[in-house]
Amino acid sequence: MNASPDGSADALLLCGGLDLPIAVRDGVPISRRQYLGDAAALADRLPAAGAMLNLSRDRYRFAVGLGAALLRGHASLLPPNHTPHTVDRLRTRFADAYALVEHGDDSVDDDGAHGLPVIAHAASAASPAGIVAAPSVASHLVAAHVLTSGSTGEPVPHAKPWRLLVQSARSESTRLAVAIGRDTLAGVTLVATVPAQHMYGFESSVLLALHGGAVFDAARPFYPTDIVAALERASTPRALVTTPFHLRSLLESGITLPRIDLVLCATAPLAPQLAARAEQAFGAPLVEIYGCTEAGQVATRRTTEGPEWQTFDGLTLQGDGDATTVSGGHVPQVTPLVDVLEVLGPTRFRLLGRSNDLVNIAGKRSSIGHLDFHLNAIDGVRDGAFWMPPERTDGQGIARLVAFVVAPGIGREQIRDALRRRVDAAFLPRRIVSVDALPREATGKLTSARLAELAERHDAT
Repeated sequence: MNASPDGSADALLLCGGLDLPIAVRDGVPISRRQYLGDAAALADRLPAAGAMLNLSRDRYRFAVGLGAALLRGHASLLPPNHTPHTVDRLRTRFADAYALVEHGDDSVDDDGAHGLPVIAHAASAASPAGIVAAPSVASHLVAAHVLTSGSTGEPVPHAKPWRLLVQSARSESTRLAVAIGRDTLAGVTLVATVPAQHMYGFESSVLLALHGGAVFDAARPFYPTDIVAALERASTPRALVTTPFHLRSLLESGITLPRIDLVLCATAPLAPQLAARAEQAFGAPLVEIYGCTEAGQVATRRTTEGPEWQTFDGLTLQGDGDATTVSGGHVPQVTPLVDVLEVLGPTRFRLLGRSNDLVNIAGKRSSIGHLDFHLNAIDGVRDGAFWMPPERTDGQGIARLVAFVVAPGIGREQIRDALRRRVDAAFLPRRIVSVDALPREATGKLTSARLAELAERHDAT
């Protein structure tokens, strides 16, 4: 057992019983006792000091890596991607960083390590039977450095102490349990389409299992057939942890969707129409979660019940507009939010858009997120995104937007006419570019850099 200077510590996992499952792989449950054994065995193989870049694609192996790092006193690094440039920046900030990779001793896969020292997963611990309790982790230990996406500059790391991650997970667990009429999430199986390395996937799959009693599927299904297969093999009650991008793909796939108990959605604006379709198709409530790298998860709403968000217990808001802060609960320091909020009270707000995607055209202001919302609400638009070209104006010196759409069978003028009924004329796109797919990341996010590359390929700059 290790502890903070004041003696405080929190368990590695909250045990309702060591022989209960924490994960399931291909329908086979993995017990909490086995998890503790695997984490302890890997901890023994880690360097004496360092920070772990956890490249495990398998969600269970990622969780084992997290646990091993915590037992060793190491932080995990959660960057927005694993490109050579990003890893080089990590190496600059964390000179003793090393990579944990997916495969066993016979087949080391260092994809994404980009020159970092590599530790490979080994086979599961042979006999965890001697484990009778979960070890404790110092409350103050920095469990993770979560890096911003860097879409407006260099990625910035934000340290997440273990105690605050535990508080956050328990708060989310309580909120989601209430949403489905349960006392806890104990035994609820989570199928997540987002990677564990992303803050949303980290909090809403791995940490919900460690400290919310849930069970996560080890896979990360991406295509509709794989997502449906994972849900169908999951024990009930079961929940889908996903994004608007994956939801739209599922609903438009034509596949019969299984009945589940909860849909949890995040990372992009979600059209109420899409939320309503998802609730009908799955026969389950859809809860949307709002958060940011700086503060972690902040609030939830049931999208079909209206635009208001409710903060997690203990979190309160101050300010309004593009100068709103949050504090309390698992956010002990007053933290600015990067979005424009209409604050309705200390714990309630409406989300208006991101402060760094606001656009001013002809004296009128909107946000890219708000415009994307209306673009994706048009019937027949499978995916779409607005983009503001840098320093590009029309003949009168007024900036003009570009819209990229995945909308087979719909003409550009139809889309423009539909937008004309939804948004101010100042924000109608100069060009509407039809593409086969948008270059989204695994979380469903679109970075400004990827949109700029797409624009260059289509001569839309």
